[in-house]
Amino acid sequence: MEFKDYYAILGVSKTATQDEIKKAYRKLAVKYHPDKNPGNKQAEEKFKEISEAYEVLGDPEKRKKYDQLGARWQQYQHAGAGDFDWSQFMGNEPGGHTYYFEGDLGDLFGGTRGGFSDFFKAFFGGFGGYAEPFEKQRKRTTARDLQAEMEITLQEAYHGTSRILNVDGKKLRITTKPGAYDGQVLRIRGSSVNQPGYHGGDIYVTIRVKPDPRYELKGNDLITEAGIDLYTAVLGGKVELDTLGGKLSITIPKGSQNGKMLRLAGKGMPVYGHPGQHGDLYVKLHVIIPTGLTEEETALFQKLRQIHQQKMHRH
Repeated sequence: MEFKDYYAILGVSKTATQDEIKKAYRKLAVKYHPDKNPGNKQAEEKFKEISEAYEVLGDPEKRKKYDQLGARWQQYQHAGAGDFDWSQFMGNEPGGHTYYFEGDLGDLFGGTRGGFSDFFKAFFGGFGGYAEPFEKQRKRTTARDLQAEMEITLQEAYHGTSRILNVDGKKLRITTKPGAYDGQVLRIRGSSVNQPGYHGGDIYVTIRVKPDPRYELKGNDLITEAGIDLYTAVLGGKVELDTLGGKLSITIPKGSQNGKMLRLAGKGMPVYGHPGQHGDLYVKLHVIIPTGLTEEETALFQKLRQIHQQKMHRH
């Protein structure tokens, strides 16, 4: 089994703080996110890799266990696999069953499209997801799986929502957490479907997020536009903005140009599976030129133009 150097994957030192690890992950996640690299398999694999690294190093408990493993890895290499006691790291129960990670597809470490590596499954499977003996998993694979789709709005994706779906004649309530994304696949295990006579396989629900004309979505970042009047663009001021998270009062810098982009950190989409974490909100300013000027207003604008031209000539 290949050892995963999660510190090297994120490009941080072993003494890095949790904040440094978080910043390194977010920078790489933006770069390699599948939404920014459609059809790029290498980028997709890289995104899975860095997400897995952050799942471990971003969790103090998992990181501690990983550091203990790393400290003994050289001993394993020198002594040979037969002399290395893996049991202290593997997720074994007293009955001797080996446990492997089994979680929701697309519900892995904050929205990664894909599964964990064998390394993670072996050493961290029992931490956060549902796990069961491999023998039981193998028996369940003979059951018939079902597919369904669930359409939600961007607002619902932001806050989380629920739907009652009719799947193969069975009514199921599907609940999404904040940050659900288009194409995400949620898995309902057959054993958890409380329906009379249902002994089938798993149900896979694909999330479809309807486009919102107000926002462009890039990963966990949101891009929107805000119209401001000419006077606010020139003099600066405050503008109230309706966002998915509620109303925000944003500051417009003096002398803002048409098309200027303002970044509101942490006001974007929630990061799925990581409560309290959000992407950023980018606001593109659209300066609205006044029309229907009175003679007095026109004269004042002409006077301002003359003053500005004189100033430019002096310089």
